[in-house]
Amino acid sequence: QVQLVESGGGLVQPGGSLRLSCAASGFTFSTYDMSWYRQAPGKERELVATITTYYGSTNYADFVKGRFTISRDNVKNTVYLQMNSLSPEDTAVYYCNARRLRFGKNINYWGQGTQVTVSS
Repeated sequence: QVQLVESGGGLVQPGGSLRLSCAASGFTFSTYDMSWYRQAPGKERELVATITTYYGSTNYADFVKGRFTISRDNVKNTVYLQMNSLSPEDTAVYYCNARRLRFGKNINYWGQGTQVTVSS
């Protein structure tokens, strides 16, 4: 079965760094676009960054450009999110997502989320 196992969340001071990891299994990882989303209390879930399948093109939300870096390892079936220069506004639950369009159907898999708290 499909599994997305996240790790790396925690408490960090403003200006600090954190790296999130998402280990995927149960599907052909290299054929799926991988993304990180986040959701703060009282807010809707928002897209943070995406990295496409084998080629690995990346896209970032404006609020993280220059601070966050998404990457993937198609041998380890893992996607990462390196977060630098963190601020309290980055506090949220971060979710790993895998998606693919097949026969006009959008296939989405989600992790359980990991809490990131930025506070002094």
